[in-house]
Amino acid sequence: MTHANRVKFMLAVAFAAATVVQAQPNPYQPVENWAQLPAGMEWGSVISVDPDGAGNLWVFHRAEPPLLKFDSSGKLLKSLGAGMFVQPHGLHIDREGFIWATDAQAKDGKGMQVFKFNPEGKVLMTLGTAGVAGEGPNTFNGPTDVAVAANGDIFVTDGHVNCRVVKFSKDGKFLKAWGKKGSGPGEFNLPHSIAIDSRGRLLVADRENSRIQIFDQEGKFLDEWKQFGRPSGIFIAKDDTMYVADSESNSTRNPGFKRGLRIGSAKDGKVTAFIEDKDPDAETSTSGAAEGVAADAKGNVYGARVRQKMLIKYAKQ
Repeated sequence: MTHANRVKFMLAVAFAAATVVQAQPNPYQPVENWAQLPAGMEWGSVISVDPDGAGNLWVFHRAEPPLLKFDSSGKLLKSLGAGMFVQPHGLHIDREGFIWATDAQAKDGKGMQVFKFNPEGKVLMTLGTAGVAGEGPNTFNGPTDVAVAANGDIFVTDGHVNCRVVKFSKDGKFLKAWGKKGSGPGEFNLPHSIAIDSRGRLLVADRENSRIQIFDQEGKFLDEWKQFGRPSGIFIAKDDTMYVADSESNSTRNPGFKRGLRIGSAKDGKVTAFIEDKDPDAETSTSGAAEGVAADAKGNVYGARVRQKMLIKYAKQ
């Protein structure tokens, strides 16, 4: 087989695999106007969403106040974080109910940090140096997301400029970092989100490389998955059901894949459902579908849309 024919064969196999992924069913229906904002408050770009252990949903958006807490009916219960963020980005509610949020830009002495709040909004910890961009043990440059392991260790995807994962102890002490820009194992091109499965493995949305990379908690590369598209957001439920937001795939950016939310398993990587995005500008815009994704205990799915400035709920039928 000539080199040209080998390349054509490999592309055909990849396209066929992508086609199988796209063929998954969509057992979800959108719920219109689920989250209700009070008079005088408007949505900014909605970037992240995460449930807490009490059945509430926290939403991170780029308007004031940036952190919003809704009950299961969509009623706003609490807001916090006003005046604290330059560019809200990643959100994580840990096992103890603490709220972790990343600020991906710097301006006027603020930003480039990760914050830990208690549920009442008190800041308990900060990682990074306010307003300072860097790649050291105490600086970030575009921190995109954060996840907390069962033992309290903290993992930050430092990804919009830097291309690394940074690990801290539960008390905020820098432990290690790994990754650099590239496409090989353990290299990144915009690590945009991070989640931890029931085995303690780290799953990182390596967006510009159109893959999820899997690591142990010491940074050892374990595997990569491309069947979930071009991932912007990852959420893993307690039973290892995995929800992945693909906000950028199209015929040129990730051939064979469409934008939308893919649902599958963190245990074996199988994709079982696909909520396709119907963005008519998918071929020209860079981020039309949801970038953030989460699911509640009942299996309802929530998509955080940046460009459309909205949160969408999908109920399973």
